[in-house]
Amino acid sequence: MNIMRINFTCRVNKFTRSWINGKKRLRIKNEKRKGPLKKSHQHRNDLIGEYVYGDIGQLIFLVIFFMVWIANSFISRYSTFLTRYISNFFRVPIALVIFIISGLLAITVLNPVFGKKREGPHLITTGVFSIVRHPIYLASILLYLGFILLSLSLLSIPVWILIIVFYYTISRYEEKLLVKAFGSAYGEYMRKMPMFLPITVNATASSKSLKSFVLLSMSMET
Repeated sequence: MNIMRINFTCRVNKFTRSWINGKKRLRIKNEKRKGPLKKSHQHRNDLIGEYVYGDIGQLIFLVIFFMVWIANSFISRYSTFLTRYISNFFRVPIALVIFIISGLLAITVLNPVFGKKREGPHLITTGVFSIVRHPIYLASILLYLGFILLSLSLLSIPVWILIIVFYYTISRYEEKLLVKAFGSAYGEYMRKMPMFLPITVNATASSKSLKSFVLLSMSMET
């Protein structure tokens, strides 16, 4: 009888320990899942951070885009029939202008942001940042557009649209980090500057949407 009780007690204790360990593993897994998806820059405390999967996501879309673009432009030529009607003398110069604008945007952004180390986080609103909020992402979007114009690959356009959606998603996440870091100053900057397109939007609905986004981001901090 005593042996049966001891065996029963051992089994209960073993089950309890397994249950507790399982709960701990689940809690740690959930904490990691809910943790901030932020990529920190080592040795650069003046940079707020980026979306942790931003770089790998851009690389994946880069590979997918050029696989589709090369296959469609030079191998199958399935959706490049518009080249019969639009001359190279028209689309190639336009594509070259877009490439130049893309390159200038990238150069003028990388230097003030990553070129020199500052004492702490600093909100940059001058230069190309006085035109759009995310000029480096705009540079990438224009780069893809330039390649589309070169061969008029219609199959590349859906991939390009997905890339724009991806950049919009990571921009929204990074803006939450910037709102937490700079508060209403960045909220005011968001209200004045467009995200990608260098046009001013004065719509009331857009202002209310941005205000709600800023308030939500600041409340998440607390």
